Amino acid sequence: FLEAFESLLRFTENHTSSLFETAYRPMAKEAAEPVKELFTDISLYILGAETTVESAVLRFFDSLFPLVYSRLINPGITDLSEDYTECLRLTRQDINPFGHYSKNMVTELSKSLWASRMLSQALSLGIEVINTTEHAALTKDCSKALVKMQYCPHCQGLTLIKPCVGYCLNVMRGCLASVSELDAQWREYISTLEYLTNEMAASHDLETALTGIRNSINEAILHAQLNGPHLSATVDKVCGQPKQQEGNLSPDKVVPVKEAPETQRFMMAHASLNNKRREFINYMKRSRTFYASIAERLCDGDLVMRDSSTCWNGDDVV
Repeated sequence: FLEAFESLLRFTENHTSSLFETAYRPMAKEAAEPVKELFTDISLYILGAETTVESAVLRFFDSLFPLVYSRLINPGITDLSEDYTECLRLTRQDINPFGHYSKNMVTELSKSLWASRMLSQALSLGIEVINTTEHAALTKDCSKALVKMQYCPHCQGLTLIKPCVGYCLNVMRGCLASVSELDAQWREYISTLEYLTNEMAASHDLETALTGIRNSINEAILHAQLNGPHLSATVDKVCGQPKQQEGNLSPDKVVPVKEAPETQRFMMAHASLNNKRREFINYMKRSRTFYASIAERLCDGDLVMRDSSTCWNGDDVV
């Protein structure tokens, strides 16, 4: 499941980068790092890092604005100093060059990534619980009972005799009494996982949100280009005028870029994540009674005598 998620994240990052490589080549090389940082922040957020979707998206658009301004709106700029670049970054939210598109992107991603973040944290908690119970120390009484059940028949030369089912259950239930107390919490945990996976598949569709990033960025850039003269006038008042080439090149033409149809690779990643999600939750639902029936699970199979054959009851062969 996590591998399918990581594959989808890598695909959508490449999908977003391709926007600059095909439609905004003058800034493609410089835009690569902000795009990478955006998806790194998204990944860290989902994994539970102390960050927010809003800060990740706004930081991306802060980094994007100097590139759009100097490469698309005013391509004649020859020397964009660090101070001037920082001025553009700091004033981006005030002059709002990307219109409502940046805020819309925050809203859409926040809804979708929330369920993914909660699921990721829930999975980490589940792993921690399982690891803790798996390595739980046995009490002295439990150790003695297990040794008696497994090896006392050997002292009488009965090496092939296995414990009786009822005897095994009594021993295991005594040993695992504290572990079985997790039953109620584990059932609630499985219900939470089921809820979160359903949320991801419905109103908080992660795949749709991630692949929509490309189109949101494209619309935001087009909005800035269409309002280029107004933005230039505002920036000149706040940050001053940067150096220009003689004759000053005209801004790049606005070239609307339609969202590319879903590629076969995305459909495969999308289907893979959906399938893994269904397989995962179906598997987890089957473990709903795991802690309640753990003694029965351990006393099933080769450990005990299942048929009517003779078995060891703790004191004698019956």
